[in-house]
Amino acid sequence: MEHQHQEQENNIVVSDEVLVNGIRTTLTLTSDGTLRWFDHQHGKLSSLCVEKQVLGLTTLGMLITINTVLCKGGGCLGREGLVRTRFVFQALSADSLRILSHNIQTYIDSLGRPKKLYIFVNPYGGKKSASKIFSNDVKPLLEDANIEYTMQETKYQLHAKEVSRSLDLTKYDGIICVSGDGILVEVVNGLLEREDWATALKIPLGAIPAGTGNGMIKSLLDSVGEPCTPVNAILAAIRGHKRSLDVATIWQGETVFFSVLMLAWGLISDIDIESEKYRWMGSARLEFYALKRILRLRKYNGSICFVPAPGFEDVGEASGSCVDSMQPLKPRQHGYQGPKFDLQNANWRKLNGPFVSVWLHNVPWGAENTLAAPDAKFEDGYLDFIVMRECPKLALISLISELNTGGHVKSPYVVYIKVKAVILEPGTRTDKTMKEGIIDSDGEVLARGKGTYKSNLNSLMVYDKMQVVVDQGLATLFTPI
Repeated sequence: MEHQHQEQENNIVVSDEVLVNGIRTTLTLTSDGTLRWFDHQHGKLSSLCVEKQVLGLTTLGMLITINTVLCKGGGCLGREGLVRTRFVFQALSADSLRILSHNIQTYIDSLGRPKKLYIFVNPYGGKKSASKIFSNDVKPLLEDANIEYTMQETKYQLHAKEVSRSLDLTKYDGIICVSGDGILVEVVNGLLEREDWATALKIPLGAIPAGTGNGMIKSLLDSVGEPCTPVNAILAAIRGHKRSLDVATIWQGETVFFSVLMLAWGLISDIDIESEKYRWMGSARLEFYALKRILRLRKYNGSICFVPAPGFEDVGEASGSCVDSMQPLKPRQHGYQGPKFDLQNANWRKLNGPFVSVWLHNVPWGAENTLAAPDAKFEDGYLDFIVMRECPKLALISLISELNTGGHVKSPYVVYIKVKAVILEPGTRTDKTMKEGIIDSDGEVLARGKGTYKSNLNSLMVYDKMQVVVDQGLATLFTPI
């Protein structure tokens, strides 16, 4: 016992007497980042894990206030909700106040947390609740953590991309997007168009769920068993942990788009884009239109060439013609020039249509309620490729229903492949050869073919061959742990 007591004393960073509710007690910070004191009011030893529970501290007069966020159910993590809580300690002297507050703040600073953030708020996305979420959930926690911020409401499509392209990043420790996935994608595309893109991509990005999909932050929080809430999301940024994120380059001629979430063609894309006409139904529009599309199922002609990851080399058939059809990414005036990957000498495989659905995924969740690719990794350098060529309607209804309730079905009608590169050559519908399809990525309509929903609108690319190559760990994210 004496040895254990001595060991604890050696691990003490600072310790001094304070008043809690007018009663003397000793406040101690140990080298493992634990604050301890005896709570005489409740007759128990209390403690706080600085890294997981403490946001920041403030001083006023002789008072030290520790701002925290605690789980209702107790402990550092939990699913029962988080509550902001303040603990107030009264120092007994000016020297004690200075030493205690300095040592606690120094420990917080050693955790590498951000001190200033640039925050995009999209007031138009999802249920138009982003401004309220920022005011009610994000702002109070940032203030508790003493984090300065610049807030910018996006005013039009691609506004966040424009700002990110020219933002003075030396002033900030991270960029936060209070929105769905769309603003995050705009920021990534803006950063990749900068002359200093390699440095710019080191700035960590965070997402606060305030849109329709929220697939990126759902994937991050679900990976550690945390619920997808604005509070959990902003805590991930406040705590300052980081991880890399793969970025896929999609190009067609001189047109380039950088994707971090997914690319879809066929059933999934049709549901996502064409259901816009039923937006008045709220989130139910997706389930309603999914059923409508399944009952009148479309198939699309076309072909897919891909470079498989190890373990998937036998999927499809070998095809040298894929290499012949490759169009190199043309050099750009400035910004990221594309992945350095030897496409010519890769092991190309091919799948021919017709296709019901083609889906490329970078992270597990396509939306908060859609676990499309549970084996997808954030930084393994591969995309999860989900291909469906045939599927009975009843099996397809069951599969979509399972996806929309957060489940996942390893259907025998679905081919799952991990891939490094893809050449997508979309074709016409099998039932109506005068009509084509829609290709979308991360909420952006890349191409609208003939006879599609709002086909008169301009899109980023034409409905023709496009190429996709994923680059490992290109961007940086704030992550829960």
